[in-house]
Formats: sequence, C-alpha cells, structure tokens
Amino acid sequence: MSNLAQFDSDFYQSNFTIDNQEQSGDDSNAYGNLYVSRKQAGEQPQPASFVPPEMLMSPGYAGQFFQPASNSDYYSQSPYIDSFDEEPPLLEELGIHFDHIWQKTLTVLNPMKPADGSIMNETDLTGPILFCVALGATLLLAGKVQFGYVYGMSAIGCLVIHALLNLMSSSGVSYGCVASVLGYCLLPMVILSGCAMFFSLQGIFGTMSSLVIIGWCSLSASKIFIAALHMEGQQLLVAYPCALLYGLFALLTIF
Repeated sequence: MSNLAQFDSDFYQSNFTIDNQEQSGDDSNAYGNLYVSRKQAGEQPQPASFVPPEMLMSPGYAGQFFQPASNSDYYSQSPYIDSFDEEPPLLEELGIHFDHIWQKTLTVLNPMKPADGSIMNETDLTGPILFCVALGATLLLAGKVQFGYVYGMSAIGCLVIHALLNLMSSSGVSYGCVASVLGYCLLPMVILSGCAMFFSLQGIFGTMSSLVIIGWCSLSASKIFIAALHMEGQQLLVAYPCALLYGLFALLTIF
C-alpha cells in the first residue's frame, strides 16, 4: 500500500503552478484582442477614391443599368440605311427587266413596229430561254422529242449570224446580243408549233403557214439588227441568213 501511495503522489506531481495558469490566460486574451482588432480593420469601408467615377450614379439618372438609351438621330443619319434604300431590286441587278422583255415581245409580234435600238442591244437571255423551252415543250406535246436539236441549232445558228454581222457592221456586236434577238424572234415559231399539236402541217396549208412564219421571224430579226447596229439599207442581206436559220426550225415543226 505504501508503494501505491508513492506511485499516486509521483503520478500527480507537475511543474504547473497557478502563476503559469494566469500567464497563459493573459496570453490568450492578448491573442483575442489582436484578432478582434484585425477583424475590425478588415471591416472598415474602402475610401471613396477607390470607386470608379462611372460606377457612381447621379441622383438625376432615371434609366436602367445595362440598357443604353436609343438614339434615333444616329439611325436616321446612318449612311448604311440610306445606301440600302437606294439599292436596285434583285431582278434588275441580275439583268432581268420585265418592261424590256414585254417591249421586245411586242416588237417581234408586230413586224411593222419600229424597234428601239437602245433596248434591243442588250444581252437579255430570259425571254429567249423561255421561248426555246416553249418550242421544245410544244414539239413534245405533238409527239416529237426535239430538245437537243432545238438547243444545238440555236447555238450553231447564233455563232454563224454573229460572225456574219461582225463582218457586215463596222461597230460590231456581241454574241449575247445576237442570241437575245434570235431567241425573241423565235416566238412566231412557237405559235406554229402550237398549231401542230391540233392538226398536221404536212400539206399545202402547213407549207404556206410555215413560209409566213419564217418570213415573220426573219423580218423581225433583221429589223432589230438594223436598228441596234445602225445598218441602214442592209435589211435584206441580214434577213436572208436569218430565214435559213428559222427554216430549220420550221422543218422540225412540220416533219
């Protein structure tokens, strides 16, 4: 028992005294005061000099943030809007003028009407393509699949007429203008091909009708070429090769 009492007294012996406890309490208070002072220093508001001027809202501002006010004067004076309004329509930029197409068609339908050289001297292929397709379609309805012959003879005929007109005229002419004129003058041949859908043209009536249509087409084409190229007194010389070309289309229509 004496050994057990000595072991307890040795086990509970320590160098810790009341003075050390008071000193540790003072140290903890000091550390606490230092933490509180740092926290108060961090919670102090920043001075006004660190705030950007544009972030300060004036008392008279009545708008909303991130929504700029619209300036109607800027949009009304913008050069881009004016240039967009002055742009021509898309069909005119592509070279498709329905007024010119209608005037050329009326000129072809009326061989006695004088042609306007300023309008006829254009590379307008809208009407010629439509008339070529219409001729092939009417031949197809009559039981003749001749699209290849129509396009082939049109291309070769335009090349030949183009070469002849450049040799005969001093000003010269473009291939597009020749193709445009010959294509528009193909309209009477489309009428003849439409008649072939209802009755046969292999007879005297069909032959006479074909001769009238060939003269109609060649007369209209030569009139337009004379007016566009200023070739006065040479209409018969221009009408002869045109009549040969339209005679080939008439043969396709009849036979």
